[in-house]
Amino acid sequence: MTRIILSDDDIRSIRGLLNEIISQYRSAEESEFLCNMSTYAQELPRKLRCDINRFRLAEDSAVLLVSGYPIDEERLGPTPACLRDAQTLSDEIEEEILFTLVASLLGDVIGWSSQHCGRIIHDVFPVKAHSAQQIGTGSEQLIWWHTEDAFHDSRGDYVGLMCLRNPDGVATTVCPIDCVPLTEQQAQVLSQPLFIIRPDESHQRKNAAGAGLADGQTDSRFARVEEMSRNPKKVPILSGDLKAPYIRIDPYFMQPAVEPEARQAMEELTRSIDEKIQELVLAQGDICFIDNFRAVHGRKPFKARYDNKDRWLKRINITRDLRKSRGERSSALSRIIT
Repeated sequence: MTRIILSDDDIRSIRGLLNEIISQYRSAEESEFLCNMSTYAQELPRKLRCDINRFRLAEDSAVLLVSGYPIDEERLGPTPACLRDAQTLSDEIEEEILFTLVASLLGDVIGWSSQHCGRIIHDVFPVKAHSAQQIGTGSEQLIWWHTEDAFHDSRGDYVGLMCLRNPDGVATTVCPIDCVPLTEQQAQVLSQPLFIIRPDESHQRKNAAGAGLADGQTDSRFARVEEMSRNPKKVPILSGDLKAPYIRIDPYFMQPAVEPEARQAMEELTRSIDEKIQELVLAQGDICFIDNFRAVHGRKPFKARYDNKDRWLKRINITRDLRKSRGERSSALSRIIT
């Protein structure tokens, strides 16, 4: 893991930049800010930019942690109890602006019309109705390790998490693929299109209930996800250089491969990741980026209290190539994949 600790000078510089931006925008979701944020990001401290650029290019680490940014607990307010409508303004604009600026050093942020009502920045906190579900707003069930949105060809290259509150020290789980021993034969089998990954719970119509719809949105936003559930295509689990492969996997939403050799290779990979999985406890103010092509991640179960002080993260998806999803976005400037 690569860790960056912000200095006092860094924090003063960042706050000056955030104050300037917040004076011009009401939300980190504003289209004008999303267009300009990569320019603003070049005013972040140089060492931070250099370290993140090294993480992006060298691929010598699959997890990046930026620590040290202070959060005013009093200003933060209570942990939400339900998902926000896409039109709802966030009181955490300072944290959201910072999160998106740092994220833009890795690529372009994206969202999904089928997830969190088309918001770019997702709130992750326990929702009582989701407590036993395999979903980020659940709590009592282990979130099985996976790559984010593994079912989709336009999935992000990185998933970002910013911790606003984690009083119980709930662990995020992570395992870089380069920690997992693979034989040449296993890698060859896993690189063939023999595996089915269906859409996960967070993209399902049932989990949009109560979150509200943006103007002009209808349930047609779930049509493609439902079609991918009914008629999934077979995909490889590994790709790229098989000596340092990229991975695409979500065992909870996969079915056993038909071919015995593929089924055995998948089982062996699963066992190996189970053995190597690590725990990462994010502290308040931590910003973590996980390379979605080079690591899996999940979350340990916990007992939510629903007392306005539960674990609360912000989550964001980042792509290094926005053009690969152009046919799935309403315009070149849109960041929402339909």
